[in-house]
Amino acid sequence: MASGAAVLPEQTPGGGTPIVSITPSPDTPLPVRRVLWRNAVRIIPSVFPPADLFKRVAAPEQLDAVHAIESAFNPRLRDASGELTLVPRAERVVGPGAGYIMAAFTHVSPQGSRFSNGTYGVFYAAQREATAIAETRYHRERFMRATKEASRELDMRVLDLTVQAPLHDLRGMRSVMPDIYRLDDYTASQLLGGALRAGGSNGVVYDSVRHDSGKCVGVFRPRLLSHCIDRKRLRYIWDGARITDVLEVKRLSP
Repeated sequence: MASGAAVLPEQTPGGGTPIVSITPSPDTPLPVRRVLWRNAVRIIPSVFPPADLFKRVAAPEQLDAVHAIESAFNPRLRDASGELTLVPRAERVVGPGAGYIMAAFTHVSPQGSRFSNGTYGVFYAAQREATAIAETRYHRERFMRATKEASRELDMRVLDLTVQAPLHDLRGMRSVMPDIYRLDDYTASQLLGGALRAGGSNGVVYDSVRHDSGKCVGVFRPRLLSHCIDRKRLRYIWDGARITDVLEVKRLSP
């Protein structure tokens, strides 16, 4: 069950600098509220296709055996499906759309993310498409600048899915928990994410920092996500300095 509050030590081991507060106040635990978003949106680069393994396997308990056998003969499958051991057996999902869900938990960036220190995966999604575009536009721009990419077009995949879970609710708390909502420094939010996850939390629902009035979720457990479909394509136009346009790509009938 989800814990009502994240518990961290008052000081670092051996004393020293106190850890930044990650709850509104010592006597106010973070609320847990049920979230049901039937049309949540996640946007990912189209260059990453879903791992077919999760669609083909009939039952989650078969994943380890099938993955081991097929990976021995097909290294590309191992790369596509990621590090399966990062996801506990009871949390794994299979079937249509499962590859998109599982990828967030088996392909983990060592640099981490807002609510992960890089040792576990988090599935991020937005309540609305405009919020998902704003979030991914920012992160794509940051990546392209860091790698000094020349002007090019970035094909992106728009996923629709259902999020249904009780989540720790951080909405409306930016003024009382400013460290959690920093634009680029994830130190405090990673501490919060790690503590909540270790305490059994399902994840968090929070205000977007890239899109006014936008809402996002960071989900810790694949089984809380379902009905994931590949809905459409977008194209981000990178001019060498920023993303100047976001275009929708449509296939014309013959």
